Amino acid sequence: MTHRIQSALPPRSACGPGLDSGVMGSISVVIPCLDDAAMLRACLAALAVQTRPADEIIVVDNGSRDDSAAVARDAGARVVTEPRRGIWPATAAGFDAARGELLARLDADSVPPPDWLARVERRMAEADAPTAITGPGRFYGGTAFTRWVARHLYIGGYFWAIGILLGHPPLFGSNYALRSEAWRELRGIVHRDRADVHDDLDLAWWLRPGMSVAYERSLVVDVSARPFDSWAALGRRLRMAFHTLAVEWREWPALERRAEHREAATGTAVADEGDQAVA
Repeated sequence: MTHRIQSALPPRSACGPGLDSGVMGSISVVIPCLDDAAMLRACLAALAVQTRPADEIIVVDNGSRDDSAAVARDAGARVVTEPRRGIWPATAAGFDAARGELLARLDADSVPPPDWLARVERRMAEADAPTAITGPGRFYGGTAFTRWVARHLYIGGYFWAIGILLGHPPLFGSNYALRSEAWRELRGIVHRDRADVHDDLDLAWWLRPGMSVAYERSLVVDVSARPFDSWAALGRRLRMAFHTLAVEWREWPALERRAEHREAATGTAVADEGDQAVA
């Protein structure tokens, strides 16, 4: 098996008052943010009306020059500062600081429906106990054409093509949740310090054999279509995606990865059948 070298990392942040580390059933929502106060305000307003409230909301200020941090504090969120620019360093800092059993991930421009956290919690508690859950995005803003491109070509193509490579659904950074115990295992393996790779794809690639992702088509979060306002912006995102794939493929080739995950899944199924036979 191809392994990345486990990074030597400091322990995760000690817990503050009000929420014990790894409390069963607790959910921390992590939102990386850079100069996005207006969008963040809408995201936090949507979290405030969840039918299953978050136990903790963490906004990671990635060097904002606007009032993003003030918006977060006014909404009751905990602000974590990450000076290293990049979506992965910011996300990793938030996950490290989080205290919940489930780490739910949104972008600042995400607007989750009122039952988002309730559905995440319910699905993660089902018998198959997935490691992570994800769903698609429904784009707002822009034009009808850019929304179509974003939904059908970018996100639709991402789930289809990367799903084939991985052998399981990838994660969509604007809409997923991960068990904190999985993050503790993965935090020293993923490329958390790199700003030039997509964090969601990197995290999905380095899931250990035996870890699983549940894709829920109806678990939809509204996301801004602004990254698709120009062909240049779309091109930058696609180049970063191909660069991320190149980085991953060199260290853990897709065919090897699929084989190892398939072997782990087969072994688990055989063990379950054996347990049932004994019972």
